[in-house]
Amino acid sequence: MLETVKLHGTRCAVCSTEGNATELYPANFNSQAFSAAVFSARRLPDRTHYRVVRCNTCGLVRSDPVADSDLLAQLYAQSTFSYGDETANLKRTYGRYLAKLSDRAAEKQALLEIGCGNGFFLEEALAQGYTTVRGVEPSIEALAQAKEEVRSGIVCDLLRYGLFEPEQFGVVCAFQVLDHVDNPGDVLDECLRVMKPGGLMLAINHNVESLSARALKERSPIIDIEHTYLYSMATLSRVFTQHGFEVKQAGSVRNRYTLHYLTRLLPLPAGIKSAFLSFLAGNPIGRIPLSVPLGNLYLIAQKPTKI
Repeated sequence: MLETVKLHGTRCAVCSTEGNATELYPANFNSQAFSAAVFSARRLPDRTHYRVVRCNTCGLVRSDPVADSDLLAQLYAQSTFSYGDETANLKRTYGRYLAKLSDRAAEKQALLEIGCGNGFFLEEALAQGYTTVRGVEPSIEALAQAKEEVRSGIVCDLLRYGLFEPEQFGVVCAFQVLDHVDNPGDVLDECLRVMKPGGLMLAINHNVESLSARALKERSPIIDIEHTYLYSMATLSRVFTQHGFEVKQAGSVRNRYTLHYLTRLLPLPAGIKSAFLSFLAGNPIGRIPLSVPLGNLYLIAQKPTKI
């Protein structure tokens, strides 16, 4: 029952203030929202969300209040891995931005990915010449589907202090992770701790100021009960800077997805969407890959050589 779900207020990850925010959308969830199916990556959008607010000082968008972190950890551990058909396209998208680190003389030795799913991106990192890849992933089911070449390097857990020794990794990656955590500052502090001086971090997140997000507003699939924080380029850069990183580059992302997956994201009436998805699922046209600016942003940041 909803009464047993503990909710707590959130603090602005940029300004560190509680309250001091304007409501954008009221909460619309019920007790059924707190299930492993709902907290599974890339599920069919259902327009269920917490109360969503915007900080009056810095503009950071966040959910407030949210469920207890222990409950969320349990839900993510039990979450399903059902987007295997899209991993080839995700690998192409994320691999394109990983390649940008070569322009900044990234050390291609040890790489860590936070929230690595079944390790598909770790496979891409090996293909690009990284000699050691490690991952952190809370989903037991996702880890079970990892290929042998990367499975032994994945820890089934959430990133937390002490999981890795300090200054191990030349590159750390986090794709669609910082919008799910209840304290992104803690995550970034730990990333900084485990990175070598001069190491690079690559993050990809939803862009709350993208054209699609501004046009769709509450109907946007990024307004979702899984998302605690939603960033713009400015607010994401400020969070990184406040936690010791030097932001080197940021920009819009072009995502590669099938027509079937893109249709899942459209805010269509349920009956029409279901019929269209059924048609595309059984038709080769549904597997056509498209490269589109879907409303994500990327950021490359560096750990200073001296802190």
